[in-house]
Amino acid sequence: MKKLVLAAVTVVAVVAAALIPSGPPVEAAAPGFASAVSAIKQPSWQTNNSVNALAIAGNTVFAGGLFTRLRQPGKAAGQAPETVRTYVAAFDRTTGKPTGFAPTLNGPVYAIATSPDGKWVVIGGDFTTVNGIRRSKIAMFSVVTGKLVAAWDPVVSARVKALAISGSTVYIGGAFRAIDGTTRNRLGAVRLLQGDLLPWNPDANNDVYAIDVSDNGTRVFAGGPFSTINGKDHYSLAMLNTTTGAAFSFPAAAAIPKPTPTCTTRVKDIDTLGDKVFVSNGGDGSGCYDGVLAAQVSTGKLLWKNNCLGATEAIKAIGNWVYKGSHAHNCTSSPNGFPDGTGTHYLLVESAINGNIGPWFPNTDANPKSTTKVGPLAMAGTDSDLWVGGDFLHVNGQIQVGIARFTNAAGGAYPAKPKAPTLVATTAGRVYVSYPDVYDLDNLTLTYNVFRGTANIGSNRYTSYYWQPRKTYQVVDRGLARGSTYTYHVEVHDGRNIVKGPNASVKVP
Repeated sequence: MKKLVLAAVTVVAVVAAALIPSGPPVEAAAPGFASAVSAIKQPSWQTNNSVNALAIAGNTVFAGGLFTRLRQPGKAAGQAPETVRTYVAAFDRTTGKPTGFAPTLNGPVYAIATSPDGKWVVIGGDFTTVNGIRRSKIAMFSVVTGKLVAAWDPVVSARVKALAISGSTVYIGGAFRAIDGTTRNRLGAVRLLQGDLLPWNPDANNDVYAIDVSDNGTRVFAGGPFSTINGKDHYSLAMLNTTTGAAFSFPAAAAIPKPTPTCTTRVKDIDTLGDKVFVSNGGDGSGCYDGVLAAQVSTGKLLWKNNCLGATEAIKAIGNWVYKGSHAHNCTSSPNGFPDGTGTHYLLVESAINGNIGPWFPNTDANPKSTTKVGPLAMAGTDSDLWVGGDFLHVNGQIQVGIARFTNAAGGAYPAKPKAPTLVATTAGRVYVSYPDVYDLDNLTLTYNVFRGTANIGSNRYTSYYWQPRKTYQVVDRGLARGSTYTYHVEVHDGRNIVKGPNASVKVP
């Protein structure tokens, strides 16, 4: 029996194109979803206020922010007893439950970093005491015992906003003007184990919001609203020598527009992976640069730049993907991107290869009563999980305040249920089976199988983004007996999960 496949598209578009970014297989991907982690939220406890910073050491996730209490997953305020955690907490990566780590701080945390060997965690923020002991904006704890390191006591003069640890050095960024009484304008460094001040002194002329060190330990990347480093022009982004603090030539930094009377932008987060560094931006003013750029660590060359509008607050690179937390509302500059009017897309993933939007579509909201009101603010992850912190109240429409966990547990999101097909029968013994596409929060390309009874009469793969108008496709079933009634349905397969649509029947005249 012969069959013919046709496509009737309801919008002007080229369909069935391969829109998933090209490249080698993604780390940790499992059947059922196409990026490194699924859009399905896994259970984790919540906070009662914003999470500003996240870091991972072994099986522990450290979170810092404005919160003072934790509560169980899915519980609204007042529905369950709350556990005291003042501005910093730790969670089990496997279960999402809080650990016993519970220091008492007298002020918020804005930055967290863990040492490469997983033994130490450093926190930074506005606090001046930890467990009643003086600590000026920065403190270090043992990951194993959770105890404050008594002999480690740098004195930072104002807010610590960014931290990175590489080798035996802790790099510090923020709003301060001195460390241990010595001038350090917004950037400085101390030794990891001793805590004593190092000569590293890039001298930024305005605050630093983000710091990261290249995987090979040869470059420090700093970002924020500054315009000079060591008195020389380096607007918002700089690549620095790890020992002297001198700025290297960094051609990619030119991709960040200089301020105008109506538009400013500054780096909000930085993440390195291999020989790439990824940089996120937030702008003030209509149409200002809010996107993500990628550069080569070894050369400083720009690799790509995504221009989605809606400030990007946090990023995390995993394999061939860059996960982003933003309040993106217009991504028409990206292939198949969404226009204004489709809502705010707080969580997205972009290809680390070309910056195009990839297959991962969970979402949060933003707490209108928070101090930031932007949604996601921090990310941390490995090749098997991604943690998101922020000022949100819900994740995927369910109560989940402040922190969320996504993993590569097999299965992922199911495709949306297909509708019953529309059938048109002719006297020539043909049935035209038309069906609209659906979307999947974990995939762009899905397989559509059309069945007459139990016989598969058509199998095709089509690509769609959920914000696009639905497209209609058609299979023509030939050689059917006149006067007979036939029943059809559509099944959609994402690589693991199959969703069956309702039946429709037609009599061949």
